[in-house]
Amino acid sequence: MLSAVVSAQAPPDVLQPVATMKQLMLDVIHPASNSVLLSISRGGPSDDKEWADVRRGAMTLAESGNLLIMRNRAAAWVADAKLLTDAGTAAYKAADAKDGRALSALADRIDASCTTCHKRFRTGVFPPAR
Repeated sequence: MLSAVVSAQAPPDVLQPVATMKQLMLDVIHPASNSVLLSISRGGPSDDKEWADVRRGAMTLAESGNLLIMRNRAAAWVADAKLLTDAGTAAYKAADAKDGRALSALADRIDASCTTCHKRFRTGVFPPAR
């Protein structure tokens, strides 16, 4: 049974990205981060639907880091994408536990995971410090 599952998995070299990096950022990552951070800035989720929305956004952030790693394996890129995965995973765990205090404590970490990468790779937006 396990051999059937292993043989059914595609090798990483045959992955075919569908979206551009810009599309991933604009249509997936940015809305997910905004959803999580907006909820935090409003005092955190107040009902099961809002907790589910934050959980969904956090999981999207965590998995988006993996998507970013698949697309570019330069060491600095991977390290920055891992920050997103780690922050998203922590936010997902906090949202799954409905732990508003833990979720709120992650706002800076989520923001930093984006800003760290943007400072390195979007120098038009974040010019290098002089």
